[in-house]
Order: sequence, then C-alpha cells, then structure tokens
Amino acid sequence: MTPDPNAVDGRSGLLSYFPTRRRPSRRPHSRSFHFQNLRRRTSTPHLPVMEEKTVETPPAEPYGVLLYYRFASVPDLDHLLSFYRQNCDSLSLLGRVRLSANGVNVTVGGKLSCLEKHIDAVKSFDTCFEGTDFKLASCNYPFNDDVARECGFTSLSIRVVKELVTFSSCPLLTPPDITNAGRHLSALEFHSVLHTSGKDDVCDGSKDIVLLDARNLYETRIGKFETPGVETLDPRIRQYSDLPSWVDDHSEQLRDKNVLMYCTGGIRCEMASAYIKSKGAGFENVFQLFGGIQRYLEQFPDGGYFKGKNFVFDHRISVASSDPKILGACLLCSLSFDDYSSRCRCFHCRMLVLVCSKCQTDEAIYVCELCQRHGRSVESISSSDIGKPKELTTENECVYCSSDAGQDVGAPRKLRILCLHGFRQNASSFKGRTASLAKKLKKIAELVFVDAPHELPYIYCPVQDHAKESSSPSLQPPPPPDNCRRKFAWFIAPDGTGSSETHWQAADARFDPLQYQQQTEGFDASVEHLRSIFALDGPFDGILGFSQGAAMAASICSLEPNLKGEINFRFAILCSGFAVTPLGKKIENGSIKIPSLHIFGSVVGKDRQIDNEASRDLASLFEDGCSVVLEHGCGHIIPTRHPYIDDIKSFLHRFI
Repeated sequence: MTPDPNAVDGRSGLLSYFPTRRRPSRRPHSRSFHFQNLRRRTSTPHLPVMEEKTVETPPAEPYGVLLYYRFASVPDLDHLLSFYRQNCDSLSLLGRVRLSANGVNVTVGGKLSCLEKHIDAVKSFDTCFEGTDFKLASCNYPFNDDVARECGFTSLSIRVVKELVTFSSCPLLTPPDITNAGRHLSALEFHSVLHTSGKDDVCDGSKDIVLLDARNLYETRIGKFETPGVETLDPRIRQYSDLPSWVDDHSEQLRDKNVLMYCTGGIRCEMASAYIKSKGAGFENVFQLFGGIQRYLEQFPDGGYFKGKNFVFDHRISVASSDPKILGACLLCSLSFDDYSSRCRCFHCRMLVLVCSKCQTDEAIYVCELCQRHGRSVESISSSDIGKPKELTTENECVYCSSDAGQDVGAPRKLRILCLHGFRQNASSFKGRTASLAKKLKKIAELVFVDAPHELPYIYCPVQDHAKESSSPSLQPPPPPDNCRRKFAWFIAPDGTGSSETHWQAADARFDPLQYQQQTEGFDASVEHLRSIFALDGPFDGILGFSQGAAMAASICSLEPNLKGEINFRFAILCSGFAVTPLGKKIENGSIKIPSLHIFGSVVGKDRQIDNEASRDLASLFEDGCSVVLEHGCGHIIPTRHPYIDDIKSFLHRFI
C-alpha cells in the first residue's frame, strides 16, 4: 500500500511531506564529456572505467526536522556559539543555526533521537530557553539532491548575526521592541476568534477583525487562511524586509481593528506585530498565532480555516493538511499546481515560481508576477543575458536566517541599482568611471546606466558669457576632438540652451555649487524620463546618483510619496551630491525618510567640483536614523578601495 504523503505523523503530531519530483536531467557539459572519453582511451583495457558516485545511505533510525527560535538576552555569545558547535557536531545535526545577542533561530535535521537529545541539552544549557516552542517533525531523510543542498541540509552552518530576522532594510533604523509584540493566541484561540469573527472574549468586540499574512508571495501562493466574513490582507511582498513599508502604506486598513497575524512558525509575527503596535493609538489590538501555521495544522489536521500547503524552509518544501484542495496555479498555463520541488525561479529577481511539469523545459525563461507588474517580461530580456548564470552569494547573513526568516533559503538575488551620471556625462562614460565599483559589487549588485534626457553643448557655457567672448559664432575654433561625444544633464540652466555647434567653451575655473543649485529647468522632463525607465526596465532596488545625478536622485527621494507605483526604490546612494529645489519648495532637514548612503570628500577643496558643505547639507535633509555618511579624501570620485568599499557593501547587504 502506498503511504499517504499527507498523513499525520503519529509520533510528532506534525504533517510530513515527501517530495518526489526531480529536476529534469541535463546533458553533460562538453568539457566533462571529453574528460570521460579521455579516461576511456587511456585506461587499462582490461579494466572497465567506472564513474565514481557518492551514495547517501539513509539512517536506520527515523529522521526528523527541528525548528525553534527564542528572543532573549544572551550574556555570553561566545559561550553559546561553543555550545552549539560542540552539541550539533556530536549529534551529527545538519542545517542552520543563527545566534545573536538577542537570541537564537534554529532549523536542523538529524535522527529523531539526536534531535530529542539536542532539545534536552538546550533546555539545560540556560534558563533563558525556558518557554521555547520546539517544533519537532518526523520526515523522510534528505537525500543529496538540489533541494537538500539549496535548503542547507547537507552541512551544518552556525553563524553569529546582528539580527535573527532582518525586519527592515533601513540601515540604521532601530528594530521594534520585541517585548511590545502582539498577544499570543494558541491555535484553538486563533481558530475560535476566526469562527466568531472576533465577537468573543479575546478581542475587542466593538472593532472589526482583519487577518494579516506576514509571509512572502511565493509562500502565500500555495496556502493561506480563508475565513468567511473576515477580511484577509496578503501584502504580496517579495521579501520580509518589505513588510514595514507595506504596513506604512496600508496603516489605515489596520487602524482601530483587531489585527490577527500569522506566519510559518511565529518569529516574523513577533517583529511585525511589535512594529504595528509601535504606531500608537488605534493599533493596540494586535494578536499573533503562537507557533505559526505549523502548530495550527497540528491542532487541525484537516486544515481548519487554512487552505492549501504551508511552505517551510527545509528539504520538505511544504507541509499539507488532509484537505486535498490545491491553491496554487502554474505561472504559464494557470492549471492547479503547488509543487516547488523543481525550484523554478524568476529570471529577473530569482524568486521561486510555480511551473507545472508540462510547461517546464530546459530553455524556458520565467518572469514572476511582481516583475510582470513592473513591466518586466520575457521580451525585455536581452538575448546576450540568456544562458548567463545568476550568481548566488552567501556573504549576506540575513539570506540564511532561519526556517521562518521570510526569505527562501539559498536564493539570494542581486540588487538592481539605477545609476544617474553627473553633469556633461553620459551612461557610457559613467559606466567606465565606475568599472571598479561594478567589479567589486558584482556578487551582490547589478548596475544599470542610463542617459539623462537633456543633451548639452560640447563644453557647457552660459549664453551671456559666450556672447562676451565673441559676437560672431563663425570666429569660434572647432570643438576639441576629445569632447565630441554626446553629453547630457538632468537639469539645465535657464540660459543654457542652444546648439552644440555654437555653445562650447572650455571652463577655466571650478564649477560653482551655487550655479548648480540654480540649474532646475528641465526637472519635469527628467521625472518623466525616469518614469519611462522604471516602467520599461524596472523594478530597481535602489538608485545611485553622482554629482548632478545625486541632486536628481535626492529630488526624486523628496517626492517619493507622490511617485508611489511609478518610481519605486528602497534606497539611495548619493555621491558628491548637492541639494536643489526644482519645485521652489524648501525641503526640511530630516524630512526625507528613504534609507540613504552619502559619499563625499571629507576635506574642503579636495573635491574641486562640489564643496564638502554642499554634500553635507544634502545629507542633513535625510532622516538621521535612515542615513549613513561616508566621507573620504579622494576628490570628485566614488572610492572603491578599503575601507570605503567595505562600508558600501555593508550598506547594500541590508537590502538583499
């Protein structure tokens, strides 16, 4: 009799899932094929050449997975690190352990008897682990396949991190106080509140109830709570660090409501519920499902109000109830489908997508719903990019936070950064000037360069100054040969119009920052230009501006609330920037709340283009808790040597 993959495991009470699909086999690479043939020609003819294979032998004892987290003050982090190394090694546990001064977050697999010994050891190690919810499930042994490797179940990874879960991408923003998290509801209490629509003794009966899913889109695709008469909010975010921005934008849907939150195992709700409550009056009634969907499915094996499958961050991929209903659908043909074992991903952002076996081919390129919403399609992919592997990096700690970290383990993606060049430059020249930066960031970021909309004369020269030099354009010598490439600008001066044949003159002095600040004409055209770029080539995670490009980027940041849905990005890098007021409205200090990195020369006079004070004044317009200032003594450039490049990488890692 074939075992039912949706059956409840009698020992642990958790549901087990047995993935059976595998990625289609591929033809061997020509180099390895040639090597095998060479071995056949040179080997001893009397002995057959056999390919060596490493075969994983499942353990004789039952295998399982253990998930748990604990927020608590850790007085001696080194001692805790030594404990986990010794204990996990001695018990042959595999998986991910994340430690911080604020607690632990663990997802490990091994023999059930070893996992039980690990639980006993953790409980006796320190009193701070009292009350920890240890979720232990028996399941099949993770064979050495793509899924097991990607989920980190072929090795043991123990790391010390700053945050157990990266809640916000804002670099210096203080995380919410976890002691102010929403009230914990057991699975039975949570179910009862949904059943009565909040008209019980748990919630405030005078307020409506709203159900908030704190997970990512690829999780909610295959399973979510569906309750008649209860409004359910699915943020449809790509990663957990996008949730604070979503809450800010939809706070009115949460105000004066009984907010019920849920996630996979509970840890994401701890942070998110505390953030919602920190908003003050009108946000007091926040509740969270203790133990997450996993504990709910234990209590309600038929699924209760939860429909579909619970996505998990280990080799099981997902856990189902006894309800056979499939919530997911194939990205291409829209037929019911909810199996992620093939690990198909979006070409642009690397998020998991659902593609049924009939639609899968080796040459297929997939674009997720979020990228399609931002105008990115298969047609927008350059033929030169097809076949290039998307690099994965393990440098960022938050990528491997835990089973409930809100990001698919092993699937970090590159940040896409739109780069705005300076005055009288172009995309090509700026790309050349930042080649070293692009090379050093290649594992974590893709830099995209565009021309500004306003073409300029060969050498910028105001009309009235040019008239003083000569009353006859015919007396002008020809333009210098090294200045014949097209040059552009984001702003133009009121008197800076004219044809490139007549308006050129080499500058004999540094550019005056005050002159730059007066160049505001053409701003509307630049905004429309960027709208078009974001629609055709977006989405972009961030925007990088240099000199006048930084002034343009900062202006866009100041208008960001008015450009929602058209020009969206999560951070800005402003290099040798200065402030302008294109709309004639003064920007108050600390009023721009977008996370920002400000890079400029530290010594007055070292940067011969933009004064130190002009860049410092620009930085002051951004909120203190969201801005980082990086000063250097290298002039009018973006420094890429140590320690500056390390600081730039550190800033970017917060957004991966």
